[in-house]
Amino acid sequence: MGQRIWRSLLSLAGVAAVTITGYRVVPVNATTAGFAYLLLVLVLASTWGFVEAAIASVAATLTFNFYFLPPVGTFTIRDPQNVVAFFSFLTTSLIAGRLSAAAERTALQAIERQSDVERLYTFSRAILLIDDSTPFGKQLIQKVAEVFKLNAAVLYERHTGSFYRAGPSDFDGLDDQLRDAALHNATYSDPEKRRLITTVRLGSEPIGSVALQGTLMPDSVLQGMANLVAIGLERAKAQDLAQQMEAARRSAQLRTALLDAMAHEFKTPLTSIKAATTALLDNPAQDAASRTELLRIADEEADHLGGLIDDSLEMAQLDAGQFEIHRQPVDVCAAIHEVIHSLPTEGRRIDVFCDEGLPGIAADARLLRLAMKQVLDNALKYSPPASAVTVAVRRSGDSVAIGITDRGKGIPPHEQSRIFERFYRSPSAKRLIPGSGLGLSIVHSIVHAHNGELSVASGQGETTFQILLPIEQKGDRN
Repeated sequence: MGQRIWRSLLSLAGVAAVTITGYRVVPVNATTAGFAYLLLVLVLASTWGFVEAAIASVAATLTFNFYFLPPVGTFTIRDPQNVVAFFSFLTTSLIAGRLSAAAERTALQAIERQSDVERLYTFSRAILLIDDSTPFGKQLIQKVAEVFKLNAAVLYERHTGSFYRAGPSDFDGLDDQLRDAALHNATYSDPEKRRLITTVRLGSEPIGSVALQGTLMPDSVLQGMANLVAIGLERAKAQDLAQQMEAARRSAQLRTALLDAMAHEFKTPLTSIKAATTALLDNPAQDAASRTELLRIADEEADHLGGLIDDSLEMAQLDAGQFEIHRQPVDVCAAIHEVIHSLPTEGRRIDVFCDEGLPGIAADARLLRLAMKQVLDNALKYSPPASAVTVAVRRSGDSVAIGITDRGKGIPPHEQSRIFERFYRSPSAKRLIPGSGLGLSIVHSIVHAHNGELSVASGQGETTFQILLPIEQKGDRN
């Protein structure tokens, strides 16, 4: 109100300034003065609005009559033509002020609509950039509060029953209204507190509701925002479903890989056990030494088969992240020789070099053997049959370093950062060498659980995987 009074006084001052200038400083005729007054009215209408322009129009009409229309110095108009000019000027100034003010309002509304469109566009882009680091609903309502400059905002998600809050301030006690809005497609407003609750719909189905406090927005913007929130929630559901489908696909792939591995690995001990028992059944009268030898073979291969089953179960638990570390003193060199002895090397040469006086490490012997077995099995598969695989065990500071080197064609640089990902396999290797893409991922999990490091260095004709395990463990990772 005070601002309106000051503007009215300044408008009257403007009329006075034009009158003094046209009557005293630079005397002009009535026509020029009328145009000057009209110009002032247009400036005031476009700058402040119609009220100030109307006040200036009436004041300008009166001063125009008193100072510029004969007889000068009175409010009387002698010539009938001047009467027409007087009222024409008053009407013109009022209409011009109204039109100018209307044009100003239209321009302001256009700017506001542009701002609303920009905010909706910004919000739509923000939805696309939401990541999965925190719950989607929480990030979504935070974007609503930021983009639309709200003091507080609450999102109620119907299918989960969750409430997400955002904004510099907060308001409580609206949970029942939010649920009611989502269930019955209702809207609540409190103009005094500048609060509004509206339904979030996907098509005709309510899927949630939002409560807003702060800046009031047009209904079209409110509905646009609510529609974008609905699209964002539906996108989050679609992403969750896609992740579940991907997890199911990978689980099925893991089961297939384990079954393939079991079929391949179990074939040798089963064949030996079957051969020994068949020989005993076919010739029960053979001498004691032969029977003892056949029973020994069957017993050893049964133990071997039991170990393979345990390893397969361990691999499944490792892939699911469900494993525990049972630490005990482990002689790394002895563990290497045990692993090599258990591998079907088929005459392949494996050279082992161990530094003397290596300290033992505190590790889970079973998991450590499984990790080294995976790397050695890969080295044998990916290197030429006539080449040797080298295993070097040495001390490196406060750790024991196990380097396993093969003489294969090498791993391209752009693939070296991905080979530890689950199910990743080089496109060239997929066609030539069977595998599941799980081995190195499992090795990485085991080494990481022992607070160690797994790295690869590869060039043309040589690849080395290094397992670095600390001598003194400072904590377990289960």
